[in-house]
Amino acid sequence: MANTLEEISIFFEGDRYATEVSGIVIEKAEKGHSIVSLEPDGRHMNAVGGLMGAVYYTLADFAFAVAENCVLDSDVMTVTQSAQINFLRPWTGGKVTCRADIVKDGRAVCLYEIKVFGSDDRELALIIVNGFKTARK
Repeated sequence: MANTLEEISIFFEGDRYATEVSGIVIEKAEKGHSIVSLEPDGRHMNAVGGLMGAVYYTLADFAFAVAENCVLDSDVMTVTQSAQINFLRPWTGGKVTCRADIVKDGRAVCLYEIKVFGSDDRELALIIVNGFKTARK
């Protein structure tokens, strides 16, 4: 049985850097797909007033974690093994949305394509994440 968005959100409150420190919100969570979002504020800016690169990575890593680990009673958990981020255009203000979609789901590894969008729905970054599956403790 699939977990509800509320159950998944409560579980991922344990990822305090993404949820509490950064303020990322889960909008959609299902195995192989998630959408998370953030309303950036001053703590997310770099020295020249742009969105800090680490914000894009945190969004992507969290979206990956939610999409891959949202089946809460699974015996398997997946961690990020590697990630490549490609910045496509600068953020110009407003809400940022991140969408994670599975590309390949293997026995021990998986591959996700993750896109970050600005409030105007223009793609800001493309991130490829390779995950490694391991026993849940």
